Amino acid sequence: MSRHPEVQEHDGEDVPGLPGPLPKGENILWQGAPEWQGIARRALFVRGIAIYFILLAVLRGGDLTSQGAGAMEAVAEGLLLVVIGAVPVALLLLFAGLSARTSLYTITTRRIVMRVGVALPMTINIPFVLIDKADVAKHADGTGDVMVTLAKPHRVSWLALWPHIRPFRISHPQPMLRALKDADVAAQVLSRALAAAASVPVPAVAASGEARKPGHAEAMA
Repeated sequence: MSRHPEVQEHDGEDVPGLPGPLPKGENILWQGAPEWQGIARRALFVRGIAIYFILLAVLRGGDLTSQGAGAMEAVAEGLLLVVIGAVPVALLLLFAGLSARTSLYTITTRRIVMRVGVALPMTINIPFVLIDKADVAKHADGTGDVMVTLAKPHRVSWLALWPHIRPFRISHPQPMLRALKDADVAAQVLSRALAAAASVPVPAVAASGEARKPGHAEAMA
């Protein structure tokens, strides 16, 4: 297996989420997909964009009213801005849905595999040997993210992985298993797989934390 993150394009899958059959001795431990609502809220910032256009509509209506316009005219102008804003919001929601539908994350005994991409599906392979640490973050909606930090100087393409990438980490992108219903399960599986791959013991489990590549610190709970 390559010692570098691999990006592969493919049209068909012998095994769902994988670009080809697993090598001998490698097994799938966990598979999961993101929830579209999590992509829409935390990757595409749909809620903030919608609020922005609503505020514009309110301000526009108030401005017209202060200038002596009638209530109907002010409401019409405000509604026009809402309709204009609804177009990009709808497109972003569509993209979030398609992204969730076409994405599949896989943890094997040797690597993380991320099948992502809407128009052009790609597979990103991240061998455990490249992982410096992994963190899990939980959200109020019950979903969670598992974020992976690669050991320097290894890195992946931010554009190739977006929106399955930690926001605002451009210089050292962090791949992310985003908006998972079972984030704790995925985190536990990854923690144990990293520990098993390096033959180090796994400590007691906690609600959240971080998994580090053996030789750096404790495994994630």
